[in-house]
Amino acid sequence: MTSPTPDALLGPADIRELAAALGVRPTKQRGQNFVIDANTVRRIVRTAEVRPDDVVVEVGPGLGSLTLALLEAADRVTAVEIDDVLAGALPATIAARMPERADRFALVHSDAMHVTELPGPGPTALVANLPYNVAVPVLLHMLETFPSIERTLVMVQSEVADRLAAVPGNKVYGVPSVKANWYAHVKRAGAIGRNVFWPAPNVDSGLVSLVRRAEPLKTTASRKEVFAVVDAAFAQRRKTLRAALAGWAGSAAAAEAALVAAGVSPQARGESLTVEEFARIAEHRETGE
Repeated sequence: MTSPTPDALLGPADIRELAAALGVRPTKQRGQNFVIDANTVRRIVRTAEVRPDDVVVEVGPGLGSLTLALLEAADRVTAVEIDDVLAGALPATIAARMPERADRFALVHSDAMHVTELPGPGPTALVANLPYNVAVPVLLHMLETFPSIERTLVMVQSEVADRLAAVPGNKVYGVPSVKANWYAHVKRAGAIGRNVFWPAPNVDSGLVSLVRRAEPLKTTASRKEVFAVVDAAFAQRRKTLRAALAGWAGSAAAAEAALVAAGVSPQARGESLTVEEFARIAEHRETGE
């Protein structure tokens, strides 16, 4: 593999120059904050443990900072970009800055939430600086749609990182924590300062690592059935599960029967339960057996 030129990655001046040439101003609506620090993107690639045989999918590549760093390390990279101008410009940036790897790059011009297939071999890793406003739905959609993704590293708002990596009993443990855990073992993997972005966001960022479960969760309930219980349990956080799951089960008595059958106290609250316990409750809906 040819080693890329040392200045292939984008620095602050390159980013601003590219943006000016394209007439791009980062938009709040799309949660765009471009990484302008080459050391940060290399750190993300290292933390993601990207290997030379990896097929990486990146969501929201923007001007290509992280894309170039991923191309240095992976076998191939597919970037999913919704923005017309950014999607139009990215292939030219790759060709200009890393010509020897350009044939290893593919672009999908689409909303990541609507992507159901990608060109080339199935992705083995997802690495992305996810737009803050859609981070959790995009992450869950990609994990569900592409079971070949073994390892994920996403940069998200610090508060979202805390939620994703929270464990039962933690006050920020909730729907994102449980649903992410359905697919993977999740942990915080570092913090990212505000000054590596343009424009600098008014919130801190965090890295979250997700390693897909070697074996899917053992349950007779479907993912949809389990997620329905999770959504119901956290829709009314302050209520006991007997009350919170009454609508889901058909009545408070039916909810209690399902909970007892699943070995969960009807007086417990959603934030104390593991994903395995939610799955057991889903298995006992209606019959209570």
